[in-house]
Amino acid sequence: MSKTFLPQEVIRTKRDGGTISDADIRDFVAGITDHSVTDGQVAALAMAIFFNGMSPEEGAALTLAMRDSGDVMDWSKYGLDKDAPVVDKHSTGGVGDKVSLMLAPIVAACGGLVPMISGRGLGHTGGTLDKFEAIPGYDPYPSIDRFAEIVKTVGCSIIGQTGDLAPADKRFYGIRDVTGTVESVPLITASILSKKLAAGLKALVMDVKFGTGAFMNSADKAEVLARNIVRVAGAAGVPTTALLTDMNQVLGRTAGNAVEVFETVEFLKDPAKADNRLLDVTLDLAAHMLSLSGAVPGVAAARTAAVAALNDGRAAEIFGRMVAAQGGPADFMDRSQNHMVLAPVVKPVIIGAGYVSGMDARAIGMAVVALGGGRTDPSQKVDHSVGFTEFCQVGDRLTADQPAAMVYARDEGAADAAVARVRAAVTLSDTAPEIRPVTAQIIEG
Repeated sequence: MSKTFLPQEVIRTKRDGGTISDADIRDFVAGITDHSVTDGQVAALAMAIFFNGMSPEEGAALTLAMRDSGDVMDWSKYGLDKDAPVVDKHSTGGVGDKVSLMLAPIVAACGGLVPMISGRGLGHTGGTLDKFEAIPGYDPYPSIDRFAEIVKTVGCSIIGQTGDLAPADKRFYGIRDVTGTVESVPLITASILSKKLAAGLKALVMDVKFGTGAFMNSADKAEVLARNIVRVAGAAGVPTTALLTDMNQVLGRTAGNAVEVFETVEFLKDPAKADNRLLDVTLDLAAHMLSLSGAVPGVAAARTAAVAALNDGRAAEIFGRMVAAQGGPADFMDRSQNHMVLAPVVKPVIIGAGYVSGMDARAIGMAVVALGGGRTDPSQKVDHSVGFTEFCQVGDRLTADQPAAMVYARDEGAADAAVARVRAAVTLSDTAPEIRPVTAQIIEG
């Protein structure tokens, strides 16, 4: 760090709409990593960037500085050929988005290698890491060598950010979560790519969500983010494709942590009963991951391979092996109900008769947070047992006594509040709404 570096001057520069030099970006990121920059200063810079943005050059410098704040995986060190199909996917976050849980084993079953570094819940969206921590014994922080070994032997491993991989982003991510600075294109881009590029990927597929349950509420805003990520990742040498997907409703039939793991197990074991939108987006992402990485050439052939791996049980087997390899129960796929317990108070959400024509997915995500299934403070513990099951989907026709969802809560008061939030968030109509495809656009690098 240069002797003249002053964090407050960097903040002032961006506050006033100026351009931060590469050197100052590197120094500020170094200060995030070693805590010589305070939480308040990190939050202040995040807010300044939120309002004033960053140039493409600043964004690339921030991404690379955060990537280089820790180790960068070199897969040749672990015996992999330079052309090995090391590939990952990242979602910008949504309500009920448990896609990573089933996607990684599907891709692994088709020959891909998936070293997935995931985050915790952010704002109103759930986190992949929080879902896995609902599984007793699951270790989200193995050593880097163990992480690599699981990827090589099982085909996939899903972990959290260790102190060795993009540590600057780990701290920055937590501060953004509680300071209203999540929805910033350069910060989202740097956060995503610093983790993904640290994993030594050959290819990356992005799931950039838009709608009421996404951080980008419009497709236009999501497209701006998607194109920025594709451009920055490409400049860093990682071919990237982005899918714009609709997040105007809960994805799948559950929202929470343990409840989403249960849905994942059911999805993998009996895909014929899977929610259609969840199935479609998972297979779309799998096809592009396999094709872009070269594991299965061609998107159409890759999708066919993904369907086969799901239907013949190979993906379910790999999920079980991954859970066991990371310390979870060896019999988890067969006895998940014995290993995870849901909250004791269960109530139906009755909202009347009619077609589900829309929902405020963000409000539903915040209802999960209010139940204890998310955070309002970075240090807060998550209650994995709470959430919603049997959640209605747009186009469903409800009868007068048919629940729009089931609430799992710790006490009666929390359950009643969650019921009220869902009632306010779901809209009914007398006529069936138009059903839009979950994947709206594909942006290739």
